Amino acid sequence: MTTKSLPAMGRRKCLKSIAKALQRTMPTPKMELDHRSPWELLVATILSAQCTDQRVNQVTPPLFVRYPGPGELAFAKLSELEQLIRSTGFYKNKAKHLLACGKAVTEQFNTKVPQTMEELVTLPGVGRKTANVILSNAFGQPGIAVDTHVKRVAKRLALTKSDNPERVEHDLQQLMPKSQWTPVSQRLLLHGRYVCLARKPRCGTCPIYQQCSWKEKGPQ
Repeated sequence: MTTKSLPAMGRRKCLKSIAKALQRTMPTPKMELDHRSPWELLVATILSAQCTDQRVNQVTPPLFVRYPGPGELAFAKLSELEQLIRSTGFYKNKAKHLLACGKAVTEQFNTKVPQTMEELVTLPGVGRKTANVILSNAFGQPGIAVDTHVKRVAKRLALTKSDNPERVEHDLQQLMPKSQWTPVSQRLLLHGRYVCLARKPRCGTCPIYQQCSWKEKGPQ
């Protein structure tokens, strides 16, 4: 993956232009994981690792009927939990994380999902990406959740050179006001999911083609 190098001022100007263009095509970007509470979003986000949101949305309704909250999940039978989430992939690790997460939220936070980055990342299966998803979508706090889509798009647009998610997050934070972190990162995610694909990106329909400095981009 090759991109031109841009100075900091150039990256800020580029991202501002990108943000405006994506806002026109996605005026109100929305989280695609179905949820009714911070806890449900936390569970869904853990399940979404290496899995599509559509598949997770098929799995979570019966899961939440069986285990409505962290208190119930804390005492789940591991084998039963594994079967309920099997189709999301990597289900054994995810089941262990969910079980431990239910116990941690119940015992350490009185069944309430914590509202700080520092506390969220202490939960089993929760890293900065998941924590940012929760903070921004459940609690309205600014955050940049760097998944594979955001990282790929940011690199192709020369907004970062790093493959490290935490570094990508930091690089993007430096290029825009804090108030823009959530909406811009959500649009970058959706753009990567539906247009700037890992393989065969849809450059012909890209709304930010002119701002893209990726040398391997296709014709418009």
